[in-house]
Amino acid sequence: MMDVIAALVVVATFYFIVRGTEVRLALLAGGAALALASLKPEAWFDAFASSMVQAGLLTVILPAIGFTSVIKLAKCDQHLVRLVVGPLLSLRAVIIPAAMLATLGLSIAITSAAGITAAVGVVLIPAMIGLGIHPAMAAAAVIGGTWGGAFSPGSPHPALISEIAQTSVIQVILAHLHASLPAAACFAIVLYLVARLRREDRDWTPERAGATPKASAAIAASSDEPVSRLRAVMPVLPLALLVLTVPQLGFTTAWLPKGLTVLQAMVIGTLVTALVARLSPTEVTKSFFNGMGEAYAGVIGIIIAAGVFIGGLNAIGSIDRLIEMLKEAQSAAPIAAMLGTFGIAVLSGSGDAAAIAFNKAVLPHAEALGMEQLDLGNVAWLGGGLGRSMSPVAAATAIAAGYAGVSVFDIAKRTALPALCAAVLVVIILGFLG
Repeated sequence: MMDVIAALVVVATFYFIVRGTEVRLALLAGGAALALASLKPEAWFDAFASSMVQAGLLTVILPAIGFTSVIKLAKCDQHLVRLVVGPLLSLRAVIIPAAMLATLGLSIAITSAAGITAAVGVVLIPAMIGLGIHPAMAAAAVIGGTWGGAFSPGSPHPALISEIAQTSVIQVILAHLHASLPAAACFAIVLYLVARLRREDRDWTPERAGATPKASAAIAASSDEPVSRLRAVMPVLPLALLVLTVPQLGFTTAWLPKGLTVLQAMVIGTLVTALVARLSPTEVTKSFFNGMGEAYAGVIGIIIAAGVFIGGLNAIGSIDRLIEMLKEAQSAAPIAAMLGTFGIAVLSGSGDAAAIAFNKAVLPHAEALGMEQLDLGNVAWLGGGLGRSMSPVAAATAIAAGYAGVSVFDIAKRTALPALCAAVLVVIILGFLG
């Protein structure tokens, strides 16, 4: 009986998320319903309290978003986008996969899918249309790269996985590169083949495609100021510091035996950015802490709400029964991680809630399911990002559709096959090949 109640609450919770209910509200309400059904209302408050103070998450996510806020203040993100997009337009023959991979790379610095689409799409989509690419395919090339946050230490997911697996954020990212890099290549290649088969890689005009692209004054405005290469590298400075100080490389082990933490890298990046952009110390301080506050309200808020939801499932006993079922069919664990997060991301437009909820519930039991914690966590994380890249209701897709003057469904049906192929490849490599 309890499993039936739990299943109904889970379905209702994600139904409301798909229908546009605020994600945190839906998860908190679902957790409350589960806690009340189990006659353990205190479980709701206990889960809320424990999720609020996870030091491993706070010291990673908050400074990362604070640094991002300073980067925006200095307009370094704009310089980075223009530095990359300019030369990209000369790659006419392979502009579609090149645009997708460039967006993927830029997403490391601008982790928000909507944010990277707004920053890159405003320049790249009209430029690709001008080169004769079908407007919907131009938008699909940008949306196809929005899951590049998978490579960023500023994303909330590696922080969550590292907290559970008791390892560093950079180790979480390094653990999926042998799957995510081939998946990125697969996505780009399949997207290119889709464009060729549909004959959408040349000789298209907006009129012929039935599109009404948004005229963007931002393109002309952004070209007035010369690109500063020094400012352009600031968004990726913390990532470079984290990679170069990894103990395995041995570059800094004499004086930094454990390497830099994310907090240290972000603070150093903030200070260097302030010097390069000649920002006021007062403005930098306000921007950094405002960014941290937004991160707690947004990203940490979702993690708290997901923790409360999982607390309700624990109280009613469903998590234990789910783990036992997966133990009996261990090969189902990576498939369940991908299908669950991928599917919910497609339907809801956000992979965060599903990936965070899955990892908080199942990841601690990964070894009992026959998988390494990092592998299982990364399958769920990548699944959420890939699913969002083919979602017609994602905010990023709506932004790209506006720039291209096409329907969100026109974009989704072009990214669907590449996203599915990349997802299968991730499951095979991380779930079965290890």
